[in-house]
Amino acid sequence: MDLSLPTGFSSARDALLAGDCGTAVSTFEALVAASPTDVEAHYWLASASLTAGDSTRAEQALDTARTLHTVQLAKGLGVDVARCRSDAAYAHEIADHLYGENMVAMSTVIRGLALSAGAVDAKGLVSWGLALQHQGRAEEASAVFQWAAEQFRSAAVQQFRIFPQMFCDDGDARHAEQARAWAHLYAPTISSGPLTNPARVGRKLRIGYVAPSFAQSQLRQFIAPLLDHHDPQGFSVTLYPNVAVTEEGWPAWVRIHPIGHLDDAAAADLIRRDGIDVLSDCWGHTSGSRIAVFARRPAPVQVAWMNFVQTTGLDQMDYVLHGDANGERDAEGLFTEHPWSIGPVFNAFRPPRGRLDPVATPALSSAQVTFGSFNHPAKLSAWTLDAWGAILRGAVSSRLLLKYRYFADPVLQRVIQAQFAARGVAPERIVFAGHSIGEAYFQSYREVDLMLDTWPAPGSTTTLDALSNGVPVLAKPTPTSGGRNVRAILEAAGLPDMVADCPQDYVDRAVALAEDPQKLDALRARVRPGFDNGPCCDEVGFTRRVEQAFGEMFDLWRTRQDAAAHG
Repeated sequence: MDLSLPTGFSSARDALLAGDCGTAVSTFEALVAASPTDVEAHYWLASASLTAGDSTRAEQALDTARTLHTVQLAKGLGVDVARCRSDAAYAHEIADHLYGENMVAMSTVIRGLALSAGAVDAKGLVSWGLALQHQGRAEEASAVFQWAAEQFRSAAVQQFRIFPQMFCDDGDARHAEQARAWAHLYAPTISSGPLTNPARVGRKLRIGYVAPSFAQSQLRQFIAPLLDHHDPQGFSVTLYPNVAVTEEGWPAWVRIHPIGHLDDAAAADLIRRDGIDVLSDCWGHTSGSRIAVFARRPAPVQVAWMNFVQTTGLDQMDYVLHGDANGERDAEGLFTEHPWSIGPVFNAFRPPRGRLDPVATPALSSAQVTFGSFNHPAKLSAWTLDAWGAILRGAVSSRLLLKYRYFADPVLQRVIQAQFAARGVAPERIVFAGHSIGEAYFQSYREVDLMLDTWPAPGSTTTLDALSNGVPVLAKPTPTSGGRNVRAILEAAGLPDMVADCPQDYVDRAVALAEDPQKLDALRARVRPGFDNGPCCDEVGFTRRVEQAFGEMFDLWRTRQDAAAHG
């Protein structure tokens, strides 16, 4: 990215980075007035205004910068921007293409042109909301999804309101409220008659797992340890994906019963006929879920798990699986389910194949500490950026590598840099990488000395991936479901010293490690052995604990049934 500045910018830039926001604001205002279409002038005015505490002016400048930047780039790609303002179908087509290419910030601007041209439909609104969410604009995304849900009432549209709440302040409570609202509207209790599953003495316990796909989704690293180690002598396992063709590589004794072609009633009937004792939803409220099937009570015991640690909002869901560190959460009123602890971690994790051997911390040879975050941009909250800015100011020779597929978008890159400039960090110290696979993906971990986690929505799979590749992760867990989960992961890896107590502790720990590469290297040497030999990778032990939990849940149900039958 070319960050060269026209004449007159340098002194104002230096003033801003030195904390003199008054000089910077007045200079950049003058530059904007002199050249209203100058993209960089607007980005820097946004940074200076944010530093000065004028959030309204900052957001106005940032919106203008996004729009001008997108228009310039879109014209370079051959887009007829003028046509986008009058031809809504064309604008939607361009926005869809940009979204598909991970240009989410650019997509948002073009989608806005399509909507202003009068083409408002459910798909367009949802796509607009998702693009906002993927940039870390959670409150704006939430407002768009609310609008979409009010205009186009459906279970699928309403469901999009749930997920972005986790990226906001008080996210657990907001998520719970929206999940309950969805369940009230679209998952009322529907009686299908009594269940008569017999006691499990002398027979196998029948377990069912529900998700759109298991083998070809993010679930594979978590479900594979179970399916490969479930005891076929004591348990019968059935997967309920959308289609059977996606499910390859599982043990031959695992049954595959696709339900993608069935409506909720028919899917529930199939599960009842299979005699499932414990039915586990593995998808939560992520797009494509079949969680409404659970409203019809197809199994005696119903469990939420794996893809989420938050509530489903369904009264018909009996339990949610948590690790010990998640603590007893039902007293807080956030769960319709009863949290059930299954040991030190709530998921086992199978590291991907192809991991490279651990290497010494890169700073030993580069003389520059590279902090990193491979988290979704939606998780880059203001609290996180404040802390990262303080770390980078304290570790003056360091840089920050942000890697995720949406960071391929040059507009999103520049917005993030502007946000850091408002925190006294020069844009060139923030570097970006997009999506990669295979060896290139594993090599990226060799560039990072220390991963910095986010809050209030912390990393989960990204934290597990980093640790499995030998890179330490520093976290500041909040008292939320996600925060407790990341604490559990780090403690299970033997890294309790990487759990900060407060934002200042988080900053101090990161800066101290940056100032002592030898200590950072000694820490790195502990990471992979501690992770690989810890509870996260104990596939057999974890599976036995899950089996025990499922058995106890079913026995409790059977005991209640017997008691009711005998008056």
